[in-house]
Amino acid sequence: MLMVDDDSTSCTSVSGMNLAPDGCSVETSAKPLLQLNLLHLLLYEQEANVRTNTGFSSMDFEQLRQLIVSISRVAMVIYRVVVHHECLFLSVNAHRTIIQLVGSRGASNRVPLAERSAEYAVHCPASLGALLLVRLEAPPTTSSAWFCSKVAVTTPEGGVSLFPCYRFVSSSTPLALRDSIAKFVFDDIRPVELDQRTNELMYRRQTYRWSCYDDGLPEMMKADDVMSLPTEVRFSVSKATGMMLTVGKVLLELGLQSFLSFQHSWSSFHQIHQLCRQTRTPTCRLVEHLWRDDWFFGHQFLNGANPTLIRRCTGIPPNLAVTEEMVAASLGGGVSLSQEVERGNVFLVDYRLLDGLPANTVNGKQNYLTAPLVLLHLNSNNRLLPVAIQLKQSPGESNPVFVPRDREADWLTAKTFVRSTDFADHELRSHFLRTHVMSELFAMATLRNFPTVHPLYRLLAPHFRFTLEIDALARQLLISDGGSLQEYTAVGGAATLEFLRRSSASLAYRDLCLPDDIAGRGLNTIPGYYYRDDGLRLWDIIHRYVEGVVTYYYRSDNDVIRDSELQSWINEIIVFGRLEDEKRGFPKCFTSVSELTYFVTMVIFNASAQHAAVNNAQLDYFGWMPNAPVGLQHPPPASRGSCSESSLLASLPDVKSTVHSLAIIYLLSKKPADFVPLGGSEQRYFTETIPVEVAARFRRDLKRLSCDIRARNVDLTLPYVYLDPAAVEDSVTR
Repeated sequence: MLMVDDDSTSCTSVSGMNLAPDGCSVETSAKPLLQLNLLHLLLYEQEANVRTNTGFSSMDFEQLRQLIVSISRVAMVIYRVVVHHECLFLSVNAHRTIIQLVGSRGASNRVPLAERSAEYAVHCPASLGALLLVRLEAPPTTSSAWFCSKVAVTTPEGGVSLFPCYRFVSSSTPLALRDSIAKFVFDDIRPVELDQRTNELMYRRQTYRWSCYDDGLPEMMKADDVMSLPTEVRFSVSKATGMMLTVGKVLLELGLQSFLSFQHSWSSFHQIHQLCRQTRTPTCRLVEHLWRDDWFFGHQFLNGANPTLIRRCTGIPPNLAVTEEMVAASLGGGVSLSQEVERGNVFLVDYRLLDGLPANTVNGKQNYLTAPLVLLHLNSNNRLLPVAIQLKQSPGESNPVFVPRDREADWLTAKTFVRSTDFADHELRSHFLRTHVMSELFAMATLRNFPTVHPLYRLLAPHFRFTLEIDALARQLLISDGGSLQEYTAVGGAATLEFLRRSSASLAYRDLCLPDDIAGRGLNTIPGYYYRDDGLRLWDIIHRYVEGVVTYYYRSDNDVIRDSELQSWINEIIVFGRLEDEKRGFPKCFTSVSELTYFVTMVIFNASAQHAAVNNAQLDYFGWMPNAPVGLQHPPPASRGSCSESSLLASLPDVKSTVHSLAIIYLLSKKPADFVPLGGSEQRYFTETIPVEVAARFRRDLKRLSCDIRARNVDLTLPYVYLDPAAVEDSVTR
């Protein structure tokens, strides 16, 4: 039986168990706090079934709880603790966790969290001083994890301290949470804080390890498969379920499953229409009607799914065999090509990185890849129109330059080969490499070099949500052997990795910084470039936000220079990203606040806005397959007059390849159920007044831009919606 003295300061036994320490009498020597501590742990052990030979009854448990309450009354101070959690991966053992407060004057007793409760009282004989840590430790018998958002502690003095977590609590790793005041390593002067910082980074570096996927690409996270990823970077239950259902049932959902056995070519464009209607968006319906038009062909280089390749032509490339006579009729107005180049009205799209790649064999049929050069002219009506297309890099008799006055079938076939090449460039270079791979590089360096208390971790963490898992899935389901891109596209097979290597080797810092990219491609003034217009405004909004946070914490350039964790971060990005080449322009270290601000702006823009621009347009522009064939089954025409509509149909991907490509495009474009817009993360790492105000201004700026974009789009035949902040996801998650 459990017995309590009248003065509630001592106890003799619980089911015959002495609660006093060895050699001490409970009545004369045990302090109330010691008794309370022992009773808490005893209750915890019983509920966790660690000790099984005590023979406790349900009445004993209730009396033990009453004894804890009675002894607690004599404690001198009480800390009120609220544990916030999300219903992710919860188990029956979720709350059987020990919590302990650590302050500058000592630590509290270890208190087990009770089931069906979020509020707790932690009793201490005296104030703990400045609260430094909250420790959470799950019992060893717990096999699953629960997600802790934050812990709020009200001190005896009436102050409230917040301890952000946003991690899973499991038996594998105890957590030590720092409060919401972000600090640099040179700000931590107490040994307990430095130990926490060191231990967290040591654990992270053991958990998040680099792995070489290919010698020519940035390194990735080491993981045998998706299921071996750490729990805290895995999808939520809702997203994981949605992804599994989509992958498994997308063909059924679209009514395409019955077409999987068809490997024959198309007999008519109407037949393609019948198949593609299940995936058509309102924009995709317009694309189906417009894909043959020259103005729409030009429009896609500015505002389609791949708006990152076109540049102003400052001189006709020597390997483009175009003459003044070839394009005179297209230019009109008695102007010459050289004059229009000088005036800045001629633009070039050059797919040289695909030159010489071995095209894939799909369903037993050889496919063909080209590396076109496309010349476009901005006419007096501000329409960007193609005036010359050469389908291979090396000029020659079997590589004619096609122009709009050629036969309609020849010109349409040439444009279709360009559109097929653009699909390959888009999926691997502008989409997978520049957004997915680079975001994974930045995420890994962040996890390995910034502890949670670092201000840059808190600034960047929301923008890496689910990125490691979606990249692992992309490698597994798309570009690895047996993946859809490998199996069903012309740029699959051996071409995939070689093209990624070339794209990675050519990637420069300015390519990832939108203002520099636009200026470098000479596109500051071309009209109707909504990707540029919306993107630059969004860049400025993100830059203002980053600047507000960074300048609050880094008070001088010297703070940047002496932040060893920051310098380690950029060093890992350079080394493991294989970005050492000076010509590529990536900073090797940071020496100023402005330099750091610009780089962090690039990281966030790349993970959010840039990914939205190249990902979200896919179903609109690729859903009508002839506008973006995943491969072509006939070689490019070697002469004029050899093409017809039937030969073009025979060149298009067969039915089975089309079905698979539509399913993947649909999957990548589908808005997730747990979509988080840019600036909309519920993870609140900052509580200081100025960073909170900066974040609030950020959200207001985004909302204002969203309203402006929607107002402009009302008058557009093809609305540009992909950089509307309401449609931009906070991170790369699909």
